[in-house]
Amino acid sequence: MSAPSLWAPPRLSVRWWPVFLRNWLVWRKLAIPSLLANIVEPLIWLVAFGYGLGSMIGQVPTLGQNVPYILFLASGSVCMSAMNAASFEALYSAFSRMHVQKTWDGILNTPVQLDDVVLAEMLWAGFKALFSVTIILGVIWLLDISRAPLMWLAVPILLASGITFAAMALVFNAKAPGYDFFNYYFTLVLSPMMFLSGVFFPREQLPEAARVVTDWLPLTAAVELARPLFLGQWPAQPWRWSALLAAFAVVGLWVALALTRQRFRR
Repeated sequence: MSAPSLWAPPRLSVRWWPVFLRNWLVWRKLAIPSLLANIVEPLIWLVAFGYGLGSMIGQVPTLGQNVPYILFLASGSVCMSAMNAASFEALYSAFSRMHVQKTWDGILNTPVQLDDVVLAEMLWAGFKALFSVTIILGVIWLLDISRAPLMWLAVPILLASGITFAAMALVFNAKAPGYDFFNYYFTLVLSPMMFLSGVFFPREQLPEAARVVTDWLPLTAAVELARPLFLGQWPAQPWRWSALLAAFAVVGLWVALALTRQRFRR
């Protein structure tokens, strides 16, 4: 009997939960240094660029009003932080469990299937990113950068964003021969998105052709959904941006599963 196709639909079950729980229990022992590593850099970006550069820029026109640059930056950088934290977990940490520590091999000796392991890694990376960005949201509130009650509705958006970027990162995790391979992903995929998706400056400043491209980036979708909430507004075209995030998550997971199945058949 031939093996199922690598591109067969995901075969998922509730057995992803013990894998998720295992990652949570291990991470809990190192929670403080892990959180510090994920929140210090975005906070430095926020303070250095928000207060330093923001004092020279002043107000930024966005969503029909002029807002302080630090508010503009904070509402975008929190999405960037979700992207980076989830990607790091789904790349370096997942690769360690898969290839270096052989944790996945041990799990696969139980009734848990490979598809469930990949799903658990995706969801875990998304939730781990949420822990970090929730703290950043608290800092934004405490510093009075934004006190809009709607800003807390960004939490599920940031969770969805983390899951989406985790799914994308797991595609590269499946093909990685070593840790150095991930530098290509950060340099060629994440860094351009970081600068083109409206995190640091309005996308309206970009040439028309570049704006059309950025309309289809997952980080743009996250920013377009989250930023209005920090200004006390509802997002425009919420279903369009939500569908874009969902599409990247579903396709990313499917491709990651296919490539991971291929890797484990060798």
